[in-house]
Amino acid sequence: MNYYSLNRKAPQTTFADAVVRGLAPDKGLYFPESITPLEASFFETIKDKSNAEIAFEAIKQFIVPEIPEAVLKTIVEDTLNFDFPIVNIDKNISTLELFHGPTMAFKDVGARFMARCLGYFNKNNTNEVTVLVATSGDTGGAVANGFLGVKGVNVVILYPSGKVSDIQEKQLTTLGQNITALEVDGVFDDCQDMVKRAFMDDELTSKMQLTSANSINVARWLPQLFYYLFAYKQLKGTYKDISFSIPSGNFGNICAGMVAQKLGLPVKHFIASNNANDTVVKYMDTKSYEPKPSVQTISNAMDVGNPSNFIRIQELHNNDFEVLKANLSSYSFSDTDTKTALLELFKDYNYIADPHGAVGYLGAKTYLETNDSHVVFLETAHPTKFLDVVEAVIEEKVELPKQIESVIHKKKVAIPINSYDALKSFLIERA
Repeated sequence: MNYYSLNRKAPQTTFADAVVRGLAPDKGLYFPESITPLEASFFETIKDKSNAEIAFEAIKQFIVPEIPEAVLKTIVEDTLNFDFPIVNIDKNISTLELFHGPTMAFKDVGARFMARCLGYFNKNNTNEVTVLVATSGDTGGAVANGFLGVKGVNVVILYPSGKVSDIQEKQLTTLGQNITALEVDGVFDDCQDMVKRAFMDDELTSKMQLTSANSINVARWLPQLFYYLFAYKQLKGTYKDISFSIPSGNFGNICAGMVAQKLGLPVKHFIASNNANDTVVKYMDTKSYEPKPSVQTISNAMDVGNPSNFIRIQELHNNDFEVLKANLSSYSFSDTDTKTALLELFKDYNYIADPHGAVGYLGAKTYLETNDSHVVFLETAHPTKFLDVVEAVIEEKVELPKQIESVIHKKKVAIPINSYDALKSFLIERA
């Protein structure tokens, strides 16, 4: 499988090169040259397969033979050593819980998968690779945990000061070893802009090998397609039509779901559920794509004003707005709406959601006002990662799981920076 740049000004390349580079030389996102649908029998017998078997069959076309089948099977099994349960909310809505991994966020799968792929490609390489990543919340902790101790890989995480939850901050600032956290005086978009600028800085990239572990990296982005297959496995035969409501920030997760659809997964519709950061909502209404500075909300992992992966979504739909509109709806909800949904889920259904899942629930409800389907909303993080918000809304104490308990009392270690020049100086000193 070759990968091409969506800027279309760089040569095609291999999966290995796409993973190590992160971005193409023309600064475009990589995209697979083809997506071959799986055999119909794969979906007919999906209930008989393990999660690891499903995932391997779905992703191998994008990776084999650069990673041999036997190695890829091991990577998949190591990545997926936790559960992905469906929980019914009512007869029309259920949730897919994606928070049962080591950092209790959906990004554990992509981070663990990419770390193992990069470790394989780097196993005989004497040169170190620096993974440079911006986070609005859960990416940082998942990447830190996934890459901890990986040979030949250093991880530098940029996060916006005061704009991630206390637990999210602890998860990305307390591990040490090959993980360094940089606390940025700014918002997530500032962090993301610094990372993008670093990749475009010839002086910097001539001195060190940089790659990214945001969902712009194909090895972080593609494994997220597993979630939709796991949901279908559990729901097949129960509902005629299944749609998905995805809390969306950088749009990598929902984009991966659309890849699963291209593989043959029967999905009626996708719903991008957004907080106040409504760039895509307005685009779907106006056909005018106008990125803007991000707005801080209680669903902070979605505080993205210029979602990187939306260009991949457009590519999947042949850059045809009407085709995209037939497959995607997008709604925006306020913090007040989100808190109302958190309370409704708790009072009416005895379900404790996190703010991102609550936004997904709102998207499901809104879609069902005018459409018939069973809608699965993705619950992307454990509610205890947002204790201050969740406990204040439901007026109940939420018990801390062991994954959170293990980091909450550790000492934060982070380096403050306030400009790209400060980031560049830090990286060059380490080169």
